[in-house]
Amino acid sequence: MTNRRIRRTKIRLTVNGKAITATLNDSETAQDFASLLPLTLAMKDLFRREKFAHLPRAISAKARHTRTYAVGEIAYWPPGQDVAIFYRHDDEPIPAPGMVVIGKIGPGIEGFRFTGPATVTVDLVEHDHQRETARVTAVPQRRRTRRGGSLTA
Repeated sequence: MTNRRIRRTKIRLTVNGKAITATLNDSETAQDFASLLPLTLAMKDLFRREKFAHLPRAISAKARHTRTYAVGEIAYWPPGQDVAIFYRHDDEPIPAPGMVVIGKIGPGIEGFRFTGPATVTVDLVEHDHQRETARVTAVPQRRRTRRGGSLTA
């Protein structure tokens, strides 16, 4: 077994006076987003499914793009340099080239479930670079040969 360090950055989103905690993933895109914090975003509502805002600069998009999303996900849409928070699912795909998921809101996503714009403050939570250790099991591949009609390792 080998140990791999995973950096999970906790952020706080404040909307309508309510603080909601989210966790950014360990991607380059998420860490680049964290480097912009603190931010105050004038978020607009789109299709009654997401709040989005334009970032002050482009961030890295060197990650897997997806055209699907889950409620509670925080994502970066490179063509618009926008960050989005998905609060409702409408089964519609995200336009090409897709977006990069950078984090997830746990409990509290209901704080975004209202139509219309919102001012959202995003900042790092104290001890934002907590490290979690994940155990990764490395299983060596064994070469199998046929001897006397049976397989051996």
